[in-house]
Amino acid sequence: MELKLMMEKLGAPQTHLGLKSMIKEVDEDFDGKLSFREFLLIFHKAAAGELQEESGLLALAKLSEIDVALEGVKGAKDFFEAKVYALSSASKFEAELRAEQEERKREEEKRRLRRAAFRELKAAFSA
Repeated sequence: MELKLMMEKLGAPQTHLGLKSMIKEVDEDFDGKLSFREFLLIFHKAAAGELQEESGLLALAKLSEIDVALEGVKGAKDFFEAKVYALSSASKFEAELRAEQEERKREEEKRRLRRAAFRELKAAFSA
């Protein structure tokens, strides 16, 4: 079903028999399904010229081919910039949390010292 949907989205719909034929062409374990390894095998065979010319797999490989020299990396730059921003935002958040925790520790220490001083004064006046 996934292969059927993918082929339709790529603009190369296949019949049920065509899909079965495509799967059979790379199905190494003969389970009638495409594993990830078998899916990658489609592109390996296409690059090596081992797919039948009328094969839907050859159409799949050609439709999903990208010429980086022509297309460039487009979204990769945005992806990595977003990743760096997310990581830096996360580290800023962590820094803010650490600063808040340190502030709480300082305030707790001040409170502890005030209580100790109060106890000393109380003891001096009670004696």
